[in-house]
Amino acid sequence: MSQLSDYHFDLPPELIAQTPLKRRSDGRLLCLSGATCEHKAICDLPSQLKRGDRLVFNDTKVIPARVYGHKASGGKLELMLERVTDRGTVLAKIRCSKSPKPDSLITLVGHDGDFNVSITAKVITRQADLFELQEAVSEPDKDSVGQSLTHSITLGDFIAKYGDIPLPPYIERKPDSDDLERYQTVFAQTSGAVAAPTAGLHFDDELLAQLAAAGIDRSFITLHVGAGTFQPVRVDNIEEHEMHAERVDVSQQCVDEIESTRAAGGRIIAVGTTCVRSLEAAAQPTGQLSAFKGETQLFVTPGFTFNVIDAMLTNFHLPESTLLMLVSAFAGKHNTLAAYQQAVAMRYRFFSYGDAMLVWPHSGPTV
Repeated sequence: MSQLSDYHFDLPPELIAQTPLKRRSDGRLLCLSGATCEHKAICDLPSQLKRGDRLVFNDTKVIPARVYGHKASGGKLELMLERVTDRGTVLAKIRCSKSPKPDSLITLVGHDGDFNVSITAKVITRQADLFELQEAVSEPDKDSVGQSLTHSITLGDFIAKYGDIPLPPYIERKPDSDDLERYQTVFAQTSGAVAAPTAGLHFDDELLAQLAAAGIDRSFITLHVGAGTFQPVRVDNIEEHEMHAERVDVSQQCVDEIESTRAAGGRIIAVGTTCVRSLEAAAQPTGQLSAFKGETQLFVTPGFTFNVIDAMLTNFHLPESTLLMLVSAFAGKHNTLAAYQQAVAMRYRFFSYGDAMLVWPHSGPTV
């Protein structure tokens, strides 16, 4: 039985990347195979794969999801959108000194040129860490010369229009104009994520062209990364942890492409833990990959049987996180944590804007 403390490692805070590198593909690449670590660069990726292999990317697009406002009492708050539901309501995390209660009102504020624009939302209910809200009354503020702005918009559209790019909590600065581009993959297509699929951030058009020229194929899935990806594990026995739900779309085209690659002897390399979870969720419960569209709460820990992927490309993750547990399930806990120790010693950059690992499976037990 794994304990949360089994996935702890010491990380000097200065190794947490606060800004992206000048060029996407300039990052370092730690290649882990069994207990062996090799130190390469992201631009070496084409030489680490072989003709006929297939990379699977997540084409989700990050939406502006963080807005600020206040409660009816005047207390300040920060709202992080999780998703817009099929009913048109909003699920979101709210940070403030005292959580709002059901039926209470909050006001969110945006900026439209010289105008401040606000919308009033009603708290419907609370679901664990998430609040469900709907718009109540839209009220224009006045600009400095007293002119009012007539405004009518849904709550979800308001957040998407006036929100900030939702940089992760460990990036200790406000987003700037560079983040609008760099906290987004170059192949982002389908809006809905509130956090980037960060392994995909290493790929620029030049690297993608080099991979194509080397005979490396690519496919796409969609998993809309939610704010729950940053939710800490709060139980000592990790088997008691309840994984957050995320929306997944694995198309029949993607399934067909993977089957074709496998039939030809090629390997499937998932770019990011979001792709790992999407593909493996689409193979549950039989182990046979099939098209899948819906929500997954798949929690991958040591002992999990991988049915689809042959390798993964992934960034370095937080201590005691579900993502570190997923990598440990694939590469072996001991090998993974030993590789992380090397990464710390060699001053790799960690987390969203950091460096990456190319991870091959461990043939023995994953403990």
